[in-house]
Amino acid sequence: MFVITGATGNVGSELVRILAAAGEPVTAVSRRAPQEPLPEGVRHHRADLADPQSLRPALAGAGALFLLVAGEDPRAVLETAAGAGVRRVVLLSSQGVGTRPEQYGHPAAFEEAVRRSGLEWTVLRSGGLDSNAFAWAESIRTHRTAAAPFGDVGLPTVDPADVAEVAAAVLRGSGHAGNTYDLTGPAPVTPRERAEAIAGAIGEPVRFVEQSPEEARAQMLTFMPEPAVQGTLAILGAPVAAERAVSPAVEQILGRAPRPFAAWADRSAAAFR
Repeated sequence: MFVITGATGNVGSELVRILAAAGEPVTAVSRRAPQEPLPEGVRHHRADLADPQSLRPALAGAGALFLLVAGEDPRAVLETAAGAGVRRVVLLSSQGVGTRPEQYGHPAAFEEAVRRSGLEWTVLRSGGLDSNAFAWAESIRTHRTAAAPFGDVGLPTVDPADVAEVAAAVLRGSGHAGNTYDLTGPAPVTPRERAEAIAGAIGEPVRFVEQSPEEARAQMLTFMPEPAVQGTLAILGAPVAAERAVSPAVEQILGRAPRPFAAWADRSAAAFR
């Protein structure tokens, strides 16, 4: 059985769907009840990774765990998993651990705990997700505007469906133990270009508004802690070469190129109409 934490998120919900469609037994774990029906046969368990013991009932009979960076005590989560008989763990981490370790200490601590867990492990370091553009949904629906800083700085953001497909392949397959994979999209895309892609998907013009770094910082602080805001703005405004680079990992694992941002925008158009 596969236990998927963060099962109602952009990556986790797609991963649950993929595994269930393949006929795998799945337990979906999230802090809140799902708003959408889960695939047939999928069991749901409410748990919070900040309370590792709350995860224990979901792990009974599980062989593999998909783990998010959440909570403050990764060792306790992993000890709980190992005690329940889990043999394999796949951690969804952040590309920033490799490029800006001084600002991404929290996910780095999870990676270190996973490597020391005694379990068969794989780390997936995701770049920025295409679905971060959902932050524009309300402003595009109501005003047909999209605001972001550093409008002409491109990054190879990745489709969460591609991250989920990679996770499914790693959870179900062999040859991935002990590996760390950076996951990106097929090409750098700027915020201005992402707004244009959404405009194309909905068939309506979308005006791009470039924010100052100060405006963006104030907005981000309403839903992100200060260190995360600092790191995010640094990546968005002055990405290092590794953050601009396109990783081959998605194509190596899935046997196809990663999906472009425009494909995500087409699939997600309803959220912006």
